[in-house]
Amino acid sequence: MLDVNFTAPAPKTIAGAKSDWELVIGMEVHAQVATKSKLFSGASTQFGAEPNANVAFVDAGMPGMLPVINEECVAQAVRTGLGLKAEINLFSAFDRKNYFYPDLPQGYQISQLYHPIVGEGEVLVELGDGTARNVRIERIHLEQDAGKSVHDMDPNMSFVDLNRTGVALMEIVSRPDIRGPEEAAAYVTKLRQIMRYLGTCDGNMQNGNLRADVNVSVCKPGDYEKFLETGDFGHLGTRREIKNMNSLRFIQAAIMTEARFQIGELEDGREVVQETVLYDVEKDETRSMRSKEEAHDYRYFPCPDLLPLEIEQSWVDDIAAGLPELPDAKKARFMGDFGLSDYDASVLTADTDNAGYFEAVAKGRDGKMAANWVINDLFGRLKKDEKDITDSPMSADQLGGIIDLIASDAISGKIAKDVFEIVYTEGGDPAQVVEDRGMKQVTDTGAIEAALDQVIADNPAQVEKAKANPKLAGWFVGQVMKATGGKANPKAVNELVAKKLGD
Repeated sequence: MLDVNFTAPAPKTIAGAKSDWELVIGMEVHAQVATKSKLFSGASTQFGAEPNANVAFVDAGMPGMLPVINEECVAQAVRTGLGLKAEINLFSAFDRKNYFYPDLPQGYQISQLYHPIVGEGEVLVELGDGTARNVRIERIHLEQDAGKSVHDMDPNMSFVDLNRTGVALMEIVSRPDIRGPEEAAAYVTKLRQIMRYLGTCDGNMQNGNLRADVNVSVCKPGDYEKFLETGDFGHLGTRREIKNMNSLRFIQAAIMTEARFQIGELEDGREVVQETVLYDVEKDETRSMRSKEEAHDYRYFPCPDLLPLEIEQSWVDDIAAGLPELPDAKKARFMGDFGLSDYDASVLTADTDNAGYFEAVAKGRDGKMAANWVINDLFGRLKKDEKDITDSPMSADQLGGIIDLIASDAISGKIAKDVFEIVYTEGGDPAQVVEDRGMKQVTDTGAIEAALDQVIADNPAQVEKAKANPKLAGWFVGQVMKATGGKANPKAVNELVAKKLGD
């Protein structure tokens, strides 16, 4: 069982620091909503299209073009909220967030500041030491994505691709409950896992479909507990926001780099200035992007083109009734139904495709044996070939067939490895492969005994040694397996060796 602790102590030693400091981290995760069309237009959300191919008039900010809400985007936000055990707000509203940027043709972003679609929730984050922590979710709101400025196509000018403009994003805002870089990565990983199970975001960080803004501050030991008691953010120190992180590894590196910077400033007698920063991977440093804006800097006001969004509780209930089994519940079921360890269940439920494959293999079979073959043999081979489960050349039925052959004593575990390799590389029905290639295990005790008697007759000195030292009996087992081409039933061989050498 996991030890769930909300206020687990944070590491108090940061390399290079003169004294103890604690990290406090809050995250704003931007998840692209999995829909075929954008938040306020019917333009496609397909990734990789030609620049500016997926742009409707409203996305391009053409005069007189009015936004129309995409119902599925709202449903996906509700699903995500339900998956995070969050409050669903039946009343929400859209606001204009005003700022200028070349890839924002309207001159404002439609977002939700005052009345978000989803309220408070939580995420159970499992840590490497076997403990887990609840990270509180403050809110989830819907908003438009901006476009993309391209600076590397011409030395003298930049280009703008508006394909992403208007794509629906869910901004998932956490409380400042994350206490270290590994925990930050684990939090994003868990969010990604939940949304992939729900089908609300594909979580592809490489394509920019999942990005994180990371707010980092440092404080002295004990100050975080004071914050929890009083709610006073002054105990947490001045935060700086690291923008647009789309790699778990770089999130961790950026947090530690930023923490060292802030500690250095404070220990040298300077103040930390609230800023938005970018992380330079090559130089391993954070550098100022702009002073950190507050809400009033964006001149938020209710969007005049969109009525407030009012949804029925019955609609929310219908969505809740259709939710799939989520990762924590599936993991607990795998442990209970199949007798799996916490580690094995975690590996198998990390991804919906992995979990589905395993269940198909394990159905009606020994769960632990199925898990061993899926995790150790199949996953190991797929990793070597740089493939994932969706590209597996071996189906769940084929792997299950190999396990059935082992269970029926048709083949040994050693022969099964050879069958696995053949089926993985060449395909075919495992039972037919065993039959056609003469790989069936020898279970005829008469044939095994004859082979053993021959080994005993040829090695009288070794027999005497084995009788004096029973540990040497394994040599005879190996000789019989060799004589039978590895096809003898190992259990039968061991029993016969023990019987004959014990006489």
